[in-house]
Amino acid sequence: MNAARNPLDTVTFDGPKATQGYNLNKMCYSFNEASAREAFKADEAAYCDRFGLTGEQKEAILKRDILRLLELGGSIYYLAKFAGLLGLSVQDVGGLQTGMSTEAFKEKLVRAGD
Repeated sequence: MNAARNPLDTVTFDGPKATQGYNLNKMCYSFNEASAREAFKADEAAYCDRFGLTGEQKEAILKRDILRLLELGGSIYYLAKFAGLLGLSVQDVGGLQTGMSTEAFKEKLVRAGD
């Protein structure tokens, strides 16, 4: 999606989103296995094709666009596995979702715990 998207827009993960993202989430779940992570790194596009991702999902994977993947049916639970593969933490993804830097997001979490 374009850069004008508001990162604070809520994406509701419901039945239709789950259906839309089934193959994407199945692929992300596969990253639990080291061999799957290595196969993905060896040929990312072919790995996406292996799971039958749509063109939009594949493009978002290749562009590392986590927010777009949420819009395309990705479950944050499974996308966290993809984010981990990229070296991103849950706090990094939280920052993306809130439009904040990772450090600002972490500080927000600390303040919320006080």
